[in-house]
Amino acid sequence: MQDTLNWAVLGTGVIANEMAQALQKMGKSLYAVGNRTHEKAVAFAEKYGVSKVYDTIDDMFLDADVDIIYITSPHNTHYAFMKQALMYGKHLLVEKSITLNSRELDDMIALAKEKKLVLAEAMTIWHMPIYKKLWDIVQSGELGKVQIITMNFGSFKEYDMSNRFFNMNLAGGAIDIGVYALSIVRSFLDEQPDEIVSQWKPSPTGSDEQATILLKNAQGQMATVALSMHSKQPKRAMISLEKGYIEIMEYPRADKAVIVDAESGAQTEITAGDTADALYYEMQDMEQAVKSGDASAMQLAYSRDVMEIMTKLRKDWGMKYPGEAW
Repeated sequence: MQDTLNWAVLGTGVIANEMAQALQKMGKSLYAVGNRTHEKAVAFAEKYGVSKVYDTIDDMFLDADVDIIYITSPHNTHYAFMKQALMYGKHLLVEKSITLNSRELDDMIALAKEKKLVLAEAMTIWHMPIYKKLWDIVQSGELGKVQIITMNFGSFKEYDMSNRFFNMNLAGGAIDIGVYALSIVRSFLDEQPDEIVSQWKPSPTGSDEQATILLKNAQGQMATVALSMHSKQPKRAMISLEKGYIEIMEYPRADKAVIVDAESGAQTEITAGDTADALYYEMQDMEQAVKSGDASAMQLAYSRDVMEIMTKLRKDWGMKYPGEAW
């Protein structure tokens, strides 16, 4: 088992900064950084004491000393970067959404399997302790079977059509935040939904400004998801079971939930983890997956199921990103 893993980050935005801080919390330093704008990479390296800055992004993939690359660039760039990185033997943690569509993800899953590498989506929900605790509670059966899940997630973004949330060239839209809602849904259902219907409203650029989604699987478990980019909603998840319901506020980076008993109405607060440590949990799980060879905690199968849902939704809407191949 390898003791020390060298991390490189592709990108220098908010997530890259959190990632560098998480590594420091783990008692190690970020090994290398690469960015399309070299000056930004240099400034980032100075800020976090990063030992290596690449002149070109390709140099990151060629560096034999890099073990894991965290890709934090816009997700319309992920596929090409992932393919190069995997071809050169790098384990990958990729910011959500992991790819544009399920065809791209299936290609990369096959390549990672061929190269015997860990490929994972940096999906906060797979790693926060609160969800792991709630999954254990649900799987214990003490609350009965999951019946219906209700999800809300909405932000008010001004109509700035160059903003990535509306920019089709950057694969923008409400589905960009919807990946969180759908990930929670999938993780609490016993199996993948096979009936999916939806309504959507396009923004002036053609991206999805808001959407309502209904899902149902073969066991009759259902979910409703409401997403919006031009109207505020609470970040609220409610998992209704036979004997009570679980309410999670401020997902995805939640650290507490409330379980309400169906008969008595008694409330039990469940706490676990810390919102501020979201990236720390992700990266700890990733390191353990690479070291042990057991990547089950990275939940790639769930990421694939969610990507299938998102791809079907956009196909139903006819919302294809520029240059995308389904």
